[in-house]
Amino acid sequence: MEPKQFESLILHFKNKISLSEAEEELIISKLRSKRYLKGQYIIQEEDVYKYQTFIVKGKVKTFYMAEDGNEHVIAFGLDNWWVGDICSFTTQTPAMFNTVCLEETLVAQISYEAMEFLYNEIPQLEKYFRLTLEKAYGNTTKRLVRNHSMPAIDRYVLFTEEYPEIVNQVPQYMIASYLGITKEFLSSIKKQL
Repeated sequence: MEPKQFESLILHFKNKISLSEAEEELIISKLRSKRYLKGQYIIQEEDVYKYQTFIVKGKVKTFYMAEDGNEHVIAFGLDNWWVGDICSFTTQTPAMFNTVCLEETLVAQISYEAMEFLYNEIPQLEKYFRLTLEKAYGNTTKRLVRNHSMPAIDRYVLFTEEYPEIVNQVPQYMIASYLGITKEFLSSIKKQL
């Protein structure tokens, strides 16, 4: 990937932190690009997640397989989103989740070793990832509370308001899985609305 193709990631960084031109160049020198095909896994459970992954262009879902064989979608990822199993990456232990591409997807990736190097060289980068993780943690906590306290119809309405770009871009059975309901129940909810 040409440095120009990393522009969306650099802009993403610069929305939260200041970077000099030299720091931008250092970051770019530590990135790798990869193109995944539809259906290809970025990470599979039990593998160690070696790269933080930023979607330049594409669409993915992160999920786990229950013992009964049912798939449970825990997250989606679109352009300019970070995806994968953060626990596996930060601890360098086997992943609990799978991340698979829903279409051809171009990503920028930073290895664990490169990330540690960049944290030392560009302390502001730690701030960026702290802010990003705080936001992700807050969203996850809100989702947990909603799943335990709100009726499914309200959860669906909130989902459509918060993530309108996902509603028409991923199959409905995946949205149902994300909401913790069956696709038939989601269909019934949509008819009510």
